Amino acid sequence: MNITWVIRSFLDYHIPVFKALDEKIGHKLCVIYAKDFVPPRVSQKAEGILGSRAIGLSGEWKLGAEDYNYMANSLLSIRFHPGLMKAIKKSKPNILIGDGFFKWTAAALLYKIIHKVPIVVCYERTSHTERNAQWYRVAYRKFVMRWIDAMCCNGKLSGQYVQSLGFPETNISYGHMVADTTGLQNDIAKVAKEQVFELKKLYNLKGIVFLYVGRFVQCKGITGFLKIWEEFSKDIPDNQATLLLVGYGPQRNEVDEFIQQNKLSNVRIAGFVSYNNLAQYYKAADVFVIPTLEDNWSLVVPEAMVCGLPILCSKYNGCWPELIHPDENGWVFDPIDDENTLQCLKVCMKNKNRLSQMGHKSQSIVDNYTPENAAHSILRACEIAIGNH
Repeated sequence: MNITWVIRSFLDYHIPVFKALDEKIGHKLCVIYAKDFVPPRVSQKAEGILGSRAIGLSGEWKLGAEDYNYMANSLLSIRFHPGLMKAIKKSKPNILIGDGFFKWTAAALLYKIIHKVPIVVCYERTSHTERNAQWYRVAYRKFVMRWIDAMCCNGKLSGQYVQSLGFPETNISYGHMVADTTGLQNDIAKVAKEQVFELKKLYNLKGIVFLYVGRFVQCKGITGFLKIWEEFSKDIPDNQATLLLVGYGPQRNEVDEFIQQNKLSNVRIAGFVSYNNLAQYYKAADVFVIPTLEDNWSLVVPEAMVCGLPILCSKYNGCWPELIHPDENGWVFDPIDDENTLQCLKVCMKNKNRLSQMGHKSQSIVDNYTPENAAHSILRACEIAIGNH
């Protein structure tokens, strides 16, 4: 079958999934995306595996600001490309894949209605991330579901949400969202002990190293977590634990000011680190922490797991039911409950001698979440869609 995936934006972790899916269907996958929005390094990777079937379109029409750095449903952001329908038609799809309900998926849905081509929608969001969805968003989703033949959800919480909108469970497959497990395994194997030593020396990392990788934005909960970290630090000497923050974003100055004003001597900021260089930071850490206030399926969690780290994961991260086995490879906490978060950090410290063992458990769990399995799940949704069409 010829599959055309209409996906406005994607990052490095999509590349192995594209590759695996393309191989499964005899190199007949076409990916259409916004060339002005996808980073050039990622576009080059897509072109490297798909060649001319990676179609980047420039000149997108925009209404409203980008919603990347805001809480879900805070902004109305409409995106459309005037040449998108023509590009889809030129790809001659037997089946279409869209991402979510809005933005470029609207054109894919219109094409499906006109040309009667089955469509699969890959979906990520959960009831929590959509708790503030406006009535018109929910009404639109329920309305267009009648034309969606199958959905591939990233996990259980996402599946529960689309079922609450009226989509039948029998038309859902699971598992399209995965990290580049093979790539990270290769990268982590190449990191020498000397590199880790130099990194720890550079940032003066002492004791148990807690690592955060992500944007410095409101939805990631990093400012609230720092307040709990300050309280946590009062009961331990500086040489027993260090918090290393890797990332960037609009809250960077606020984070810097809080650290300085509260004299947090056991917090380090590495700033932006290229995806290709992250492995050494994971290898230098002992535990990964993600205090997000809302996330569909935070891919830094399986990335950290592949690198052998136990996880302290927010309950508002859609991936925790599948990836976090409490007290086996980490713990789940409520980042808006100060006492619960504080106790989670203390429990982690009490189990510091088990962290390596728990990291191995993380690796065994995430072994089931590979690009090959993701491609299989997407293909399964395509088979459901064809059967329902």
